Amino acid sequence: MLEGDEDQRRVVPDGLSIRRRRHQHRWSPRDLVGAIERAHFIATGLRETITPNLLQSIEEKNERIPYATLRLVADGLNCDPVDILAE
Repeated sequence: MLEGDEDQRRVVPDGLSIRRRRHQHRWSPRDLVGAIERAHFIATGLRETITPNLLQSIEEKNERIPYATLRLVADGLNCDPVDILAE
């Protein structure tokens, strides 16, 4: 599988783990969205993030998302994507 294909593969995030980590930082959902954008900009020089609505769907419904999106969230939380992946 090519790397781009891997990035688009849909995965199930662990919404409770993401919310717990966000709360540990004392961040609102918008704070995490901003942290995601900052982390991605530092890593790539490009501005990319997710919407607060998508974050809510991830945290509350474990909505399936592309692996690339899971990596964005993990970068914002400064953790490994595997740590926020549902088992």
